[in-house]
Amino acid sequence: MTEAYIYDAIRTPRGKGRKDGSLHEVTSARLSAGVLNELKSRNGLEGHAVEDVIWGNVTQVGEQGGCLARTAVLASDLDQSIPGLAINRFCASGMEAVNLAANQVKGGAGQAYIAGGVEMMGRVAMGSDGAAIAVDPSIAMDSYFVPQGISADIIATEYGFSRDDADQLAVESQKRAKAAWDDNRFAKSVVTVRDINGLPILDHDEYMRPETNMQTLGSLNPAFQAMGEVMPGFDKVALMKYPHLERINHIHHAGNSSGIVDGAAGLLIASKEWGEAMGLKPRAVIRATAKIGTDPTVMLTGPVPVTEKIMKDSGMSISDIDLFEVNEAFASVVLRFMQAFDVDHSKVNVNGGSIAMGHPLGATGAIIIGTLLDELERTGKGTGLATLCIASGMGAATIIERI
Repeated sequence: MTEAYIYDAIRTPRGKGRKDGSLHEVTSARLSAGVLNELKSRNGLEGHAVEDVIWGNVTQVGEQGGCLARTAVLASDLDQSIPGLAINRFCASGMEAVNLAANQVKGGAGQAYIAGGVEMMGRVAMGSDGAAIAVDPSIAMDSYFVPQGISADIIATEYGFSRDDADQLAVESQKRAKAAWDDNRFAKSVVTVRDINGLPILDHDEYMRPETNMQTLGSLNPAFQAMGEVMPGFDKVALMKYPHLERINHIHHAGNSSGIVDGAAGLLIASKEWGEAMGLKPRAVIRATAKIGTDPTVMLTGPVPVTEKIMKDSGMSISDIDLFEVNEAFASVVLRFMQAFDVDHSKVNVNGGSIAMGHPLGATGAIIIGTLLDELERTGKGTGLATLCIASGMGAATIIERI
């Protein structure tokens, strides 16, 4: 079988996902087109250079609707002969785009792809597309639906994580992100977003709060306690399914949960033969990909079973992995992953994560693969695993090996 290689991986800085965020005036198509243009210029992609652009985005309405992938191609400098495919696997959409591209290359369905994703959370509100699992009572009741924040608190309750545990992880994420930026560890991947005159709009992750400490986090009230205990009483729904818990311990708040931001990312995935013809050198090989469905109520535990699955499918073990990127959707997600596999925090999210820099839903999966690749190269390590929890109960994972 043909191997699938990563030739390039870039991302935009992440802007605050609100009206005063630096990227608020940039549309999803334009931000995506900027990433496509950068990949084109960096790698000499002329004509029908790639088979397809596979682009993840979660809230596919308004400017993010209508096959955003194709719109982004037409808004970019890529040749119009290149089509586009928009996909949605919630928070893993960007990763699924990369995995799908890799598996297409491995299966012989084209030699090269651009894959990634975008989410402009300040322009297209999360949840504005509706979701049957949340709004259709016949489905929500049967699946014991609760919002993700409640799910994160269920994980904390079930596996014994305290508020201090979550806050300590959040503080460390901020420290690591600042250290990474101070050390220019993202310089190879982060591309400045510019306006039509070429003037810079944003060149750094602006959501970061490096001054965060345990005292500032301690002053924040639990974000999901009211919806859990008062109206509409989601704790009662959760306890109907998990009566052994007796009560839900609400430990998550804005400071130890992922930030709402705008951002995009893209990777160039291709075969060895394509790279040789283009005169490009691969940076990593994609060793394995996996996805899985999980309990839809607790919903955010997916990184554990999908990692078990990808290890089994690839014939590898946790000890074979040098570095891990586990999306920091909520602190308890990462805490549970490290607990389940007895992985030291020194190997996980070493440059910070979504708690510090934000989680642009459709882009994050592609972002963390690129971050993982950069860190493998920086440290000279060999193999890394990236994984995300996914809304409604799923998990996705990718294993890459540095060339």
